[in-house]
Amino acid sequence: MANNNTLVLKFYLHISRDVQKQRLEERLDNPHKYWKHKDGDRDSRKKWDDYMEAYEDVFEHTNTRNAPWHIIPADENRWKVYQIISIIVETMKEKMKLKWPELETETFNEE
Repeated sequence: MANNNTLVLKFYLHISRDVQKQRLEERLDNPHKYWKHKDGDRDSRKKWDDYMEAYEDVFEHTNTRNAPWHIIPADENRWKVYQIISIIVETMKEKMKLKWPELETETFNEE
């Protein structure tokens, strides 16, 4: 896609092991978050190191000059959103070279 002039932004939202545990516990304690709970979450959490190793492998093999990975710390939602927006805006400025359209005018005759 990047080779065909498509702008590709790749984000990996990384939460820490401690915050992941906290969020999984909230799903059991808060009725408004029950819908997020999956019975397999605790078993998947035991494989944390395996997942991190797999992600590192993905980043190593798919990070390119035209489509780099942006690894975003996601423990705090506001900071996560700020970082993503900043990267999007900066990329649009640098790579898309957006500018306001020229003014097209017609003669305005007021009667």
